[in-house]
Amino acid sequence: MQQEYFTSKKRLLSLLVAAIFLFSIIFFRLAHIQIVWGKDLQQKATSQWQRSVPLKANRGDIVDTNGVLLATTNTTYTVYARPQSIPNKEQCATKLCNVLQMEYGQLLEKISKRGVSEVTLKRQVSAQVAGEIRSCNLQGIFLASNGVRTYMYGDFLSQVLGFVSSDGVGQMGLEAYYDKYLRGIDGKLLAESDLVGSQLENGETYYVPAVDGMTLQLTIDFTIQSIVENVLALAMHQQNPIGARCIVMDVTTGEILAMSSKPSVDLNNLPRDDVQQLMLHSKNMLLTDIYEPGSTFKILTAAACLEEYKKGNANAFSPTHVFNSAGTRIVDGSKISCWTKHANGKHSNQTLADALNNSCNPIFTDIALSLGKDVMYDYLQKFGYGTPTGIDFAGEQSGLLVSQSTVTRGDLARIGFGQSIAVTPLQLCVATATAVNGGYQMQPYLVKAIVDPTTGQTAKTFSPTVVDRAISQETSKQICQMLQNVVANGGGKNAFIQGYQVAGKTGTAQKFVDGKLAVGKYVSSFVGVFPASSPKYLCLVIVDEPQGQSYGSIVAAPYARLVFEQIINYKKIQPLD
Repeated sequence: MQQEYFTSKKRLLSLLVAAIFLFSIIFFRLAHIQIVWGKDLQQKATSQWQRSVPLKANRGDIVDTNGVLLATTNTTYTVYARPQSIPNKEQCATKLCNVLQMEYGQLLEKISKRGVSEVTLKRQVSAQVAGEIRSCNLQGIFLASNGVRTYMYGDFLSQVLGFVSSDGVGQMGLEAYYDKYLRGIDGKLLAESDLVGSQLENGETYYVPAVDGMTLQLTIDFTIQSIVENVLALAMHQQNPIGARCIVMDVTTGEILAMSSKPSVDLNNLPRDDVQQLMLHSKNMLLTDIYEPGSTFKILTAAACLEEYKKGNANAFSPTHVFNSAGTRIVDGSKISCWTKHANGKHSNQTLADALNNSCNPIFTDIALSLGKDVMYDYLQKFGYGTPTGIDFAGEQSGLLVSQSTVTRGDLARIGFGQSIAVTPLQLCVATATAVNGGYQMQPYLVKAIVDPTTGQTAKTFSPTVVDRAISQETSKQICQMLQNVVANGGGKNAFIQGYQVAGKTGTAQKFVDGKLAVGKYVSSFVGVFPASSPKYLCLVIVDEPQGQSYGSIVAAPYARLVFEQIINYKKIQPLD
């Protein structure tokens, strides 16, 4: 009897444990479904009794520093039909065929399709046509707004603005870099329907509005950009080069005021079927391509020499030191020559200022070798060479420097006058700005603010950023004075403007093709600033493979003068007394 009692008790306990285990499994399963799968299951359930029409968010506008509209989104509409919700298909097709300018039979066939919940009738319908469709009040016909990206001036600022894909995603330029701010958040129109997709007669309609993208306000000045675009077009016509490029920069802040490369591309008519051509003309070569800067680089070597002399470096030359230049130097068995033959003692005795005026290579070789690689590479870093500038733009290159550990005397000698080093045009601008603005390496930038178009409130601002301090204010002033003399009396005289203090330096560099110097192919350039007594505007002009004359003083400097002259008129800058 007692044994049967214990046996029954064990059975009851086993059943209880089994029941608890079973209910625990069911409980945890339900909890898993509710917590882990709940959101997905809810969405699936919602999709069975709701049909949605997408409401595309408008991509944010892009405006210049003064609010001039550069890129915007024009709204068009896509017309949808839900065949199961159209009570009288013949009547619907009759009303729509004239409005949509479609054949009656084709339209009737579309809205009569079976086994589909929705069918697209027509895309890119204008607002006027959309209004006519609404006035017809047709059951089962819906409109979804779409944005078509429009660039107000075609090929204006094209390599900077970039472009979007066919579905409105940023692909190049600022459109890609700031895509998350520009794209906005799509909305939708939800309507209750039955399992076959027919809208319920008394069902509710839910509207989830789209949130339009933010507005980008650039540092670019529309008027200065227009000046640059026109000047480059003139250079392309007169010099017949393979390309021409220009940057205008505020040396005190790092703001890019204008940036353009020619040839360019019409952003409203992109050659999407020719990817090679599209990429060639849409990439921003001022950031992505490198070249030997030639004599424009001598500004750094001169600044390093003056700053080291000020610090008491015994290997630095004083501003009054007279170089006895025979016109050539032999370094590691290789001859380095000046561009002139130094006949009749010409250029034989020069100060540093004279060397800049005359762009004498051997003297800058002397300076670089005397300072040594450690000092020279320290200044290369402080002026921003060898690393990206940090501009808000994808694809920027860092330039090309011989490793400090492997650089030879021959390499260092040539670096002193702008060879054996490759830089981007933007790096050269940043370095020149550093030399003339008091010695501050400023980070360049293209966007000054991101603004909420609904409230007008600024969501994010960008301010001038000091990256490094390269030279003193005193040295910077000396460089400005020397460069002003280059324009007034030296190789930069074609950039001279009567009554205004323009400072600058020319450059002419032979191009490398397939690893060797290309005969007759040059990059001609001029980098200038004004006013020299208190630098504000910097302009770099590069003419790639000009036909005929190749010297930067002849080919590039005149176009920089044109840019400066028109900025003077635009800003109403008065001449000096």
